[in-house]
Amino acid sequence: MSSAHTQRENPLLNIICNIVLPTVVLMKFSSEQWLGPLWGLIVGLTFPVGYGTYDFLIRRKTNFLSILGFISVLLSGGLALAKVGGFWFAIKDGLVPALIGGAVLISLRTKRPLIRELLYNDNLIDVARVDAALVARQETGRFNTLLRRASIGLALTFLASAPVNFLLALYVLRSPPGTAEFNAELGKMHWLAFLVIALPSMAAMMFVFWKLMSGLVALTGLTQDEIFRETAKAKKTAAAP
Repeated sequence: MSSAHTQRENPLLNIICNIVLPTVVLMKFSSEQWLGPLWGLIVGLTFPVGYGTYDFLIRRKTNFLSILGFISVLLSGGLALAKVGGFWFAIKDGLVPALIGGAVLISLRTKRPLIRELLYNDNLIDVARVDAALVARQETGRFNTLLRRASIGLALTFLASAPVNFLLALYVLRSPPGTAEFNAELGKMHWLAFLVIALPSMAAMMFVFWKLMSGLVALTGLTQDEIFRETAKAKKTAAAP
C-alpha cells in the first residue's frame, strides 16, 4: 500500500528544511548585499514552515509535537519581525519544552496520556495485539505502571531541556534585533540547539522508548518483531506470493 496516508517522513529532508537551509540563509544571506535582515529572516523561516505544511498535506498526519514545533517557528518569526530582544526568544525557547513536559505529566490524569500518542501508538506498535496479550496474561495493571514511568521519563527529558534552551538563547542572541547580525545569531542558535539540546533529548527519548519496549516484551511474552507494526507488515509482505 503506497497511499499518502502511509508515507513515512524523510529524516534527511526534515533536517535539511528545518536546520540546514534556515541556518545557511540566516547566517550567510541576511546581509545588505544579499537579502537584507528582513527578507533574510522571512526566507529563512519559510523553509521550516513550508516543510511542516508540505509534510502535513502529503502524509495527512500530525501530532502534538509537530503542532508545537510549528507554533514555535511562527512565534520565532513573529518575535523577530516585532524586533524584540534575545530575552524574549529565551523565554519562548524555554517555555515550549516546559509546556510539553508539563502536558505529558498532566495527561497522566486523563484517559489518553500523551505517551500513547508520542511513543505507544499504532504508527509504531501493533497496539491491538499488544493490548490483547496484556489482557490474556492479566498484566494490564503492571503495563499502566510501566506507561506511567515512561511518561515521567519523557516529561523529565523535556523539562531538563527547558533551562538549557533558555540559557543558550540568552548566550547567543546579543545583537540588536532587526539586524543582519541578529539573524546570523538566530541561525547559529538554530544549529547549536540541534547539537546541544535536540540530539541529547533524542537519545534520552530513545532510552525511554527502549525501556518501554523491554517492559512490553516481558509483560506480553511477544517478541519485538511481533510488537513493532512495521516489522510485522514487512514479514507479511515478504511471505505474500
